[in-house]
Amino acid sequence: MLGKLLHRFRAGEDRSPLAGPEYAGAATIEVTSPAFTDGGSIPQKHAGKGVGDNVSPALQWTGVGADAKQLVLIVDDLDVPMPKPLMHTIAVIEPDVGGLAEGQLKPGATYLGPRPIPGHGPHHYRFLVFALDQPVPDGVADRGALLAAMAGHVVARGGLTGTYER
Repeated sequence: MLGKLLHRFRAGEDRSPLAGPEYAGAATIEVTSPAFTDGGSIPQKHAGKGVGDNVSPALQWTGVGADAKQLVLIVDDLDVPMPKPLMHTIAVIEPDVGGLAEGQLKPGATYLGPRPIPGHGPHHYRFLVFALDQPVPDGVADRGALLAAMAGHVVARGGLTGTYER
């Protein structure tokens, strides 16, 4: 019932803090997964606690570039009925890593899988990889501080979008 009442309310990509030019990057990273294709459905095993198994999907990426000093993975929900997309997952990764194995992100600590409101319709989840020209400072513990550390330092960016609906 709640999902149907909120159906027309969606944050949208344009309201994401990641939509600004300070997060664009000049190069493109190609992000893929054996679990789903770009625009395809995310399997239930990767959905959040109480909906699926909350197992992070395997991800691979190419095109990071030799100038990258740090990678940041962010998974967000563009369709959440809030003013801005909801960031589900944030992980800081070493620049020489070319992907993550299935389940490598730990449930509840670094991975929170899709869990949209029942009846709200399909939600688009972006798995975004950012290559930064400087390391993320030690002690950055919250989303706001991480976004501030990333701003203006993105040299490459790419993403894979999957959908999930309940």
